[in-house]
Amino acid sequence: MPAVEIRPIEGPDNEIFVSAVSFWEIATKFRKGKLDLDGLQPIDFVDKAAAMDIEIIPLAADEAATVNNLIEQTHFDPFDRMLIWQAIHRKLTLISRDPEFQNFEPDGLKLIWK
Repeated sequence: MPAVEIRPIEGPDNEIFVSAVSFWEIATKFRKGKLDLDGLQPIDFVDKAAAMDIEIIPLAADEAATVNNLIEQTHFDPFDRMLIWQAIHRKLTLISRDPEFQNFEPDGLKLIWK
């Protein structure tokens, strides 16, 4: 898998966010033994994000309660759907190499690295 290209997000005027949902997914996969963090613990990523000036966005109750508004009906990973809905709801651009995320563009998803 090629390294992720970061030039589009490196600009000093760009705000970079990570969802609390991503930390939840990391912790869940780590607990199940599906993710090797090379000696780190899931909690370590919270401090690393802060050290990199990445803003952590919480999962808001209204986002959780309206994720059913996504029209797309072929990709049902709950973590992915919530991240996608947060991006749409907050009018943010999502960065992902998952080709299935393109299916959410009709729902209003703005996507980099399709």
